[in-house]
Amino acid sequence: MLKILSWNVNSLRIRLPILSQIVKDENPDIFCLQEVKAKNSDFPYKDVYELGFKHIEVYGMAGYNGVAILSKIPLTDIRCFDWAGKKDARHISAKVQNIEIHNIYVPAGGDIPDPKVNPSFARKLDFVEEINHYFSSRIKEIKQNNLLICGDFNIAPFENDVWNHKQLLKIVSHTPEETKRLLKWQKESELIDAVRYFFPEPEKIFTWWSYRNPNWQINNKGRRLDHIWVSPQLLSQIEQTVIFKKYRFSERPSDHIPIGILLK
Repeated sequence: MLKILSWNVNSLRIRLPILSQIVKDENPDIFCLQEVKAKNSDFPYKDVYELGFKHIEVYGMAGYNGVAILSKIPLTDIRCFDWAGKKDARHISAKVQNIEIHNIYVPAGGDIPDPKVNPSFARKLDFVEEINHYFSSRIKEIKQNNLLICGDFNIAPFENDVWNHKQLLKIVSHTPEETKRLLKWQKESELIDAVRYFFPEPEKIFTWWSYRNPNWQINNKGRRLDHIWVSPQLLSQIEQTVIFKKYRFSERPSDHIPIGILLK
C-alpha cells in the first residue's frame, strides 16, 4: 500500500506540530505541501527528517508560496515549473517508483473577479490556461502512465464544493471564469477527480474554511479548494480517498485540511 497526502500547510514552520501529529496518526509515505512560506535555505529539513521523510524536494521562496514533496521513498526526475510570467514557487514534480507526481499551488486571484481591473485574477486565469496546455499536450503519455496531480487549486468547481452555490458565483474561487477553465484543464488532460470519484455529487465536500469565520464549525461555510487528480491507469489502483477535517480543529490550524489517497 502507498499513502499520498496533500495539504496547504499555510507556513510549515508554524504548523510543524500539526504536521507531526498527522504523520503520527496517518503514516503517509508521501506528503505534498503547499504554501510552505520558506526559502530552500530556511526549510526545516531536520524536523522533517525526524518525521521519517528522508527524501525532501522543495521549491521555496521568501515569505510566500512554496511547494514541497516529502517522501519516505527515493524521488527522481525533480522539476520546478513557472507559469504566467512569474517565478513564484507554485509547482514542483517528482517521480516516486512508477508514479509521476505534480504538486501545484494555483494563485488565489485576489478579491475582484474581473481580469480587466484585477491583475491577480487575470494571472490566475492565465496560470490555469498555461498549465492546461502543458498537460493536455502530453495526453498520449498521460494515458499510458501513472500520473497524479494534487494541491491547492484555489477553485471549487462544482455546485456542492461550496456552502452556497448561488451566493458564491461572484466570489473568487467559484466564478464561472475559474471553474470553466479548471474543468477544461481536467477534461482535456483526461484526468479523474479522485475525491469526487469516491464522494460524488451531490455530497457536500469542503477542504477550506476561512479564518475570518470564528463559527466555521457550526455554520460550515466551506469550499473544496484542494484536489487530487489521477490518470485513468492510476485510478484502478486507488483503494480509497481520505479527507481529514479533524485537523482543522487543531491549535493554530491551517485554514486548509489534508486530503489523500491510498493506493494498492
